[in-house]
Amino acid sequence: MFQLTCPGSKCVKNDVLSGLTVSLALVPEAVAFAFVAGVEPLVGLYAAFMMGIITSVIGGRPSMISGATGAMAVVMVALVAQHGVEYLFAAVVLAGVIQIAAGVLHLGKFIRMVPHPVMLGFVNGLAIVIFLAQLQQFQVPSDEGGMAWMTGTPLWTMLGLVALTMAIIHFLPKLTTAVPASLAAIIIVTLLAITLGLDARSVQGVLQDMSGDPAASIAGGLPAFHIPTIPLTFESLRIILPCAFILAAVGLIESLLTMSLIDELTETRGRGNKECIGQGVANSVNGFFGGMGGCAMIGQSMININSGGRGRLSGISAALFLLGFILFASGLIEIIPVAALVGVMFMVVMGTFEWASFRLLGRIPLADTFVGILVAVVTVLTDLAIAVVVGVIVSALVFAWEHAKQMRAETHTDRYGIKYYSLHGPLFFGSIQAFADIFEPKNDPQEVIVDFANTRVYDHSGLEAIDSLAERYMRAGKTLHIRHLNQECQNLLVKAGDLVEVNMMEDPNYHVADDRIA
Repeated sequence: MFQLTCPGSKCVKNDVLSGLTVSLALVPEAVAFAFVAGVEPLVGLYAAFMMGIITSVIGGRPSMISGATGAMAVVMVALVAQHGVEYLFAAVVLAGVIQIAAGVLHLGKFIRMVPHPVMLGFVNGLAIVIFLAQLQQFQVPSDEGGMAWMTGTPLWTMLGLVALTMAIIHFLPKLTTAVPASLAAIIIVTLLAITLGLDARSVQGVLQDMSGDPAASIAGGLPAFHIPTIPLTFESLRIILPCAFILAAVGLIESLLTMSLIDELTETRGRGNKECIGQGVANSVNGFFGGMGGCAMIGQSMININSGGRGRLSGISAALFLLGFILFASGLIEIIPVAALVGVMFMVVMGTFEWASFRLLGRIPLADTFVGILVAVVTVLTDLAIAVVVGVIVSALVFAWEHAKQMRAETHTDRYGIKYYSLHGPLFFGSIQAFADIFEPKNDPQEVIVDFANTRVYDHSGLEAIDSLAERYMRAGKTLHIRHLNQECQNLLVKAGDLVEVNMMEDPNYHVADDRIA
């Protein structure tokens, strides 16, 4: 069921004002990421508008903000540089189709497989990335060319306005919550800078520095429908397909992880598969209307949540306000001191970073600590998608290693000289060596019984280990009996199949991960 906002006029007011605040923070981010990708500022702004409004309307997570992001921009650089922006538009369309397919196939549920240490690393790493991204606002063009760090009065003015912005955001909610603190801070700092005639770098100054054009502006018209003009050949597909897959994967990983974070903050639950479809539709539309595509933005989403935005109306308002700036109010936005927006983002960094993770040091397993730090470091040094994949793989290996150590056996010999092995723990690729080390065919009596009642065979490696065990006892001239092995294992065993004792009443029933089943 579509619900625009929560019931009551207060919710509408909160969503609209929160959307206005978010839209102000979207402008410099969209422009900056457009330059990172090597495209015009309007391509980034159009992307932020279309991503924001479409995902807010049909996505699976109300109050989550989507737009042009750095994680996807860095993937686009090589494609734009080598083949031009038209190939980028085509790749974004294809990435959207892939994301829609992921949603239709219900692949969004796999976000549940991301362990909590990986989530902590993701949040902390992204907070650091957002912080580092703001530092470029403290650089200005140098006389020798390139960029140089601010010094003297401009630096102290910048730092003073950043500190004032952060102070307003921190203390204003203690006095009143009628207006989002971030919006109030931006307005107050802007008026103060204009009234006092402070030499504060503005959004327009950022545009001019990035583009090198004194007349640079965010002003523009409505995005126009445009089919990417690339040859419809397999060669074109070969060029855009790898980039499209990476864009789709990065976009979904960042969006679904951001959705999980917002679920936790708001104590509600988003719909992952629906969000995949929403992101896909938004990216496909981007490609046909001259946008660079994007995904969920954790920084702007946190601004929205902290400003009281809870419904779809907040994201819709942010997108419409952004479009309004492009069409009618570019001059008002361009006079905002960039220090105010940096201050807002610094507060987002402080709210996003999981400071409690420091208190967990020494209280959680060392492996979990290592995974969290690893994901944060890889997020900062490379990108989010690689970091999450690395984190999940390392977590899976740690899990396998810990479970491999659980394989053990209780043994006894009865009065008839028959030795019993009662196995405990999972039998899979990680525990087959521990399983093999349990048995001593040369030293065992003539007859041996292995009981699988308290263990479970998980994969092909486990089946091969049982067959190898049977072969070892055959070579030693000993008789081996295998009890309480399920029917599926019995059917898949080659050498040990005849040694299995069948007990229909007691044998367990479960499935084994093995290609031969198909």
